[in-house]
Amino acid sequence: MALQLTGIFFNVITPVFALVAIGYLAGPPLGLNARTLSRFAYFILIPAFVFEIIRTTHIQATDVARMTIFITAVHLGLIALGLAIALLLRRSPKMVAAYILIAVFGNVGNFGLPLIEFRLGKAAVPIATVYFLVILTISFVVGVLVANWGRGSFKAVLAVFKTPALLALLPAFAVNQFDIGLPLALTRSTGLLAGAMIPTMLVALGVQLAGMKTFHFSSDVIISSAIRLLGGALLAALLAIPFGLTGIARGAGIFQSAMPAAVLTSIIALEYDLLPDFVTTTVLFSTLASAVTLTLVMGLV
Repeated sequence: MALQLTGIFFNVITPVFALVAIGYLAGPPLGLNARTLSRFAYFILIPAFVFEIIRTTHIQATDVARMTIFITAVHLGLIALGLAIALLLRRSPKMVAAYILIAVFGNVGNFGLPLIEFRLGKAAVPIATVYFLVILTISFVVGVLVANWGRGSFKAVLAVFKTPALLALLPAFAVNQFDIGLPLALTRSTGLLAGAMIPTMLVALGVQLAGMKTFHFSSDVIISSAIRLLGGALLAALLAIPFGLTGIARGAGIFQSAMPAAVLTSIIALEYDLLPDFVTTTVLFSTLASAVTLTLVMGLV
């Protein structure tokens, strides 16, 4: 078991953290701009990646529906878990909202996709991408709602469904289902962009982490990180049984549910003044702690 965990750490976890470290160390001296890198990935690379994965993959609609309902149930459970623990600890309304935000918003893009490919192989990437898209939608909707905390965010929630990654779904499904032939120049271009997504996002994550200046560690940082890193994996493992998920679909779902808090949570917290120092510290702590927790989860599943 120890040998297996060592192999997972060095062959699966370390390559991902290496690219994050490159962004963290090289970003400041090279003057790399996290916002520029993130926007490039968000508006161009991620849609190209989603388009390529969906147009070239053959997953049964019934399987997609089952995985969608499964991962939605897992994240609704995480919302309930974060809410319950924060209320039991008698935290302030803002802290309760921050707990929920961290619980539901995992780093399923930057971290989830490459880690799952390294651990489960290329065959798992389409399934991990389906989970990624569903979790992204849920996270943005819930994140905006709890961050506003009663201010009225209906328009912001609607804006979620205009995100580039989701907009790429419809044409990708059409090309897939109707077997539409595309010009070679187009598919080669989208293929190149898709291939650039993961390294760009990992380096951007490192640059973003390097730009975080204020950290205040507390018991809440540890507890909320545990909900995100361990609570998600446990809920996914339990719910996979009644949903009848096995193999790659089960593994990818559990791994995506065990990712650290996404950097986007700190951006949302800053935008809506939702304890940004606490959320930012939790993002950093959960990212570092995930080197250990993901190694264990991947070794056990």
